[in-house]
Amino acid sequence: MSCSDCATGFEWEGTSDGREEKLNGRNVYATGSSSRAAILVIPDLFGWTLPNVRMLADRYAYETNSTVYVADFFDGEVVDPEILSDPSKSKSFDMMAFLGRNGKEQSWPEIQSAAQSLKSRYPKLGVTGFCYGGWGSFRLSDDPSLVDAISVAHPSLLDEAEIAALKVPVQILSPANDHYFTGELKQFTIEALSKAEVQWEYIYFPRMRHGFAVRGNMDTEEEKNSLDRAARSAVSFFNEFLR
Repeated sequence: MSCSDCATGFEWEGTSDGREEKLNGRNVYATGSSSRAAILVIPDLFGWTLPNVRMLADRYAYETNSTVYVADFFDGEVVDPEILSDPSKSKSFDMMAFLGRNGKEQSWPEIQSAAQSLKSRYPKLGVTGFCYGGWGSFRLSDDPSLVDAISVAHPSLLDEAEIAALKVPVQILSPANDHYFTGELKQFTIEALSKAEVQWEYIYFPRMRHGFAVRGNMDTEEEKNSLDRAARSAVSFFNEFLR
């Protein structure tokens, strides 16, 4: 798998106001204080410490009245965010080696365990995944007793079986240009969702690229508006299904 878009983007300016905790012995960034609903964030390869994803988590927590958890599913490994501002580091990033250490087989038991732990504490549980987190979000969605709804943005590593197994409401935030959520996979997804007996929405972002919703350029008006629309859409979706 090439990393032409998965290891590029922009680090946002700003601060987060949550806290670092443990969930099943793993590090999490937690924000919000709701006892009614939780949202589990499965991050992209920049992991649970990227300022962007923490600021998004703060927004979700505030605007959905949920407690939001950004979990570390990479055993403490984080990709250095400096590569976002240094193209030479992005080009030298070894995606296959990273996935060899943090592939589906390694991460899935921890993702499932985190969701189970949160569901035991909260009546409602939503899951959102960015890039790498997309496949894990979909895989959790086959159990409506565990997860109430999922929202994914530009998913990667996603396969048709994970899509077809969907049993809960789903939102997909899909950019026009995405080497990982390909045109063929987009078409399969829409056809599969059309046959599924769940509520779903597919939101298309023209001219956007893979990664825009969590690593878009805040200094470009169109990208800023698109990533803000993506966040607003996710908030609206969770407000509907996590009541």
